[in-house]
Amino acid sequence: MAQTQDHEMVSIYPFSDEEVDQLMNQSNECVLMWATKDGWPVGVTHAFVWHDGKIWLTFGSHRHRTTAIRRDPRVSVNVSSAGYPPRSDKDLPGGAITFKGRGEFFDDDESKGWFYPALANKLSPTDPSAAKFFTSFLDSPLRTILAITPEKLIMYNARNANRHVAGTISEEELGERLPSDAVRMNAERARRGLDPI
Repeated sequence: MAQTQDHEMVSIYPFSDEEVDQLMNQSNECVLMWATKDGWPVGVTHAFVWHDGKIWLTFGSHRHRTTAIRRDPRVSVNVSSAGYPPRSDKDLPGGAITFKGRGEFFDDDESKGWFYPALANKLSPTDPSAAKFFTSFLDSPLRTILAITPEKLIMYNARNANRHVAGTISEEELGERLPSDAVRMNAERARRGLDPI
């Protein structure tokens, strides 16, 4: 059976702040995850806007997730480069980020006034009439806006991982080995009778 290799230490592949912004501004969809009253994790795919370091999205205020997040605002959001529009710039960062954060609801006219057009323009950047239609569609009395303020980022930079496997990245370009890979991995290796790495 194959031994664990360095590439299983994924915490060493973070994104730079610039790459985070690129991924968040170019990817069109995310998965919002929350816990139900009985503890089940649930996730739904949403279009979103990255604004002022927060993830903004919208849905009907009558949805179960509204009640669940008002009860417990701790949520996670996953954004992947798989959400890039077709024919995106090939130099954009690949991989994914999971954000752990807290959600806050906004129902005021000021938030609706900037967010609805921002979301519509992100999804229809070359079609002003489609963006205008979608902005109008979003502006309904039952709709609410959720903003998630990140508290922790779990990152996987696929470009750096591929460069590492190929031997074309320097050690200085790798991220810090986090406890999941520095402690927990070796504890699991020891449990299985394997040497630490």
